[in-house]
Amino acid sequence: MKLNEIYALLDAPAPRALSDEYCAKYGAYDNSGVLIDTGADIGKILFSLDLSAAAVREAEKAGANLIVTHHPAIYSRIGNIRVGDPLGAKLAACLRNGISVVSMHLNLDAAAGGIDDCLMQGVRGATGAAGTAKPAVMQPLSGEGCGYGRAYGVRELPLSAFAEAVKTGLGARRVEVYGRAERKICRAASFCGAGAGEDSLEFALREGADVVVSSDFKHHILTLASETGLAVVQLTHYASENYGFEKYYRKIRGQAGVPCVFHTDEELL
Repeated sequence: MKLNEIYALLDAPAPRALSDEYCAKYGAYDNSGVLIDTGADIGKILFSLDLSAAAVREAEKAGANLIVTHHPAIYSRIGNIRVGDPLGAKLAACLRNGISVVSMHLNLDAAAGGIDDCLMQGVRGATGAAGTAKPAVMQPLSGEGCGYGRAYGVRELPLSAFAEAVKTGLGARRVEVYGRAERKICRAASFCGAGAGEDSLEFALREGADVVVSSDFKHHILTLASETGLAVVQLTHYASENYGFEKYYRKIRGQAGVPCVFHTDEELL
């Protein structure tokens, strides 16, 4: 298949327009889309949250000539490509082996059924929450269910049991928990990736959440959460997003018309 045909398939459930809207509306920066085009027809696709060195090696071994990532393989402007540099080595390997690269970042974060939405679904499912009440969305975008940051009800559990259920349900290897183990959790706010800032805590409190689920918390945010009565369940950045990215892979795999494989950097879960 042609790369533009594959990209149209990738873009359909998470259109680039969502990234553009998010950046314009909330002052963000992104670099999603086709980042390397080698010109070759696509015969096999490897999906990986990052353009990691291990993912590039696996693509070479598997004969995949397209890597689809979540995090932009090239995030900001680069002045050179050198094999002695980690990023340069990966980009050079892709070019040398005829591997194109597409990154689906903020658009996939914010899409309905995208990574942030899937984090909520994973938390709800792991805790056995009943009902399908619509969540409150912190940063809404055009389109039903699109946006970033969600608050929603969960089945009542002690914080310790809630955290363990989330860890297991999302396939995480580690979580850090802040708050009294016996505290009852009835409502959660979650933010995939590094989205937990002051505005996230304000949203969580406004929506009556008992706990915030996210990753990459700065110390002052943890302190503020404690002082304002919010419990925190901290995942690794990877675990908070790989769950939803794998669901995206499974959706695309069923439509792609070419073989697709999924790579996980297990040590980062």
